[in-house]
Amino acid sequence: MTMDTGSAIKVRAYGPEDMDAMIAIWNEVVEEGIAFPQEDLLDQMTGAEFFAAQSYCGVAEAGDKIVGLYILHPNNVGRCGHICNASYAVASECRGLHIGEQLVQDCLKKAKEIGFGVLQFNAVVESNVHARHLYERLGFVQLGTIPGGFQMKDGHYENICPYYHVL
Repeated sequence: MTMDTGSAIKVRAYGPEDMDAMIAIWNEVVEEGIAFPQEDLLDQMTGAEFFAAQSYCGVAEAGDKIVGLYILHPNNVGRCGHICNASYAVASECRGLHIGEQLVQDCLKKAKEIGFGVLQFNAVVESNVHARHLYERLGFVQLGTIPGGFQMKDGHYENICPYYHVL
């Protein structure tokens, strides 16, 4: 798919009609093995369960096509339950069009609406410079660096950089 950068992107809550596209985009990122910690691919059953278990899932829609998504959920429980975590995925053919930025901005709003106080990313791969620049531009603060915290698909380890944003 070639996307016109002028195409209007709408970020909205996901619905059952979005499931196939969401699973395909999520699995693409998992298969790349350079950003998500998951190794298992989603199918119709596990995908429906996974997305339903989140506090919120948003999708980025261009026309009638889902081009990205995010998941939002608690990062911990109890006394740390006010801290949430999120993951973002954009279809490879649509990367570089600022869809990720729209997903993150929507996620920040939804997290606050739900009642979370902090959005924390536990494992941003250090070499994921586009994501890191986006997060920093949007006001996220890097907490440090964890050496060798992420195993890449090819087996080598890269550093991870935790980030947080007060909502």
